[in-house]
Amino acid sequence: MKSNCSKIFLVLISTLLLGFGNVMAQDSNASWESLDEQQQRVLAPYIESWDTLSAERRSRLAEGARRWADMNTEQRAAAKDRFSSWRNLDNDQRAAIRDRYQQFQSLSPRERARIRDNYKRYRELPADRRQQLRDRFRNMSPDQRQKVRDRLRQRQQRVRPRSSDRPN
Repeated sequence: MKSNCSKIFLVLISTLLLGFGNVMAQDSNASWESLDEQQQRVLAPYIESWDTLSAERRSRLAEGARRWADMNTEQRAAAKDRFSSWRNLDNDQRAAIRDRYQQFQSLSPRERARIRDNYKRYRELPADRRQQLRDRFRNMSPDQRQKVRDRLRQRQQRVRPRSSDRPN
């Protein structure tokens, strides 16, 4: 269970960091001829069916191929690992990740930045401290967890008040 949760969390964060939000900014009518040579090489398995794919799917694939071309060897290996982890998830786990992603996307840019900053700070902690925090959180009741979340939100609002909360 712990391993699955970790995988799900890593896949979710990876997805967010890869910036699926930028996909729709791409040309939604990406024809095969409009792809550069590297994109065509990466997407070669799709050449026969390219024109039958939806515009959104073509756009997402083209953007993914562009990102792939920009990656170094280490980044490509990490992406392959993430993709492999994703493929090993069952449909319910994938649906849960997609739902969480949609929730994240519906947040304000300020809230998304706050979450990313918090995650970055968490990842910079020593491994034993991260494990200690995970164990402590897992041992809390749902009510205790909610109180912690509420307290953290209140603390964030005091530290960085919203622009609408600031006096003019």
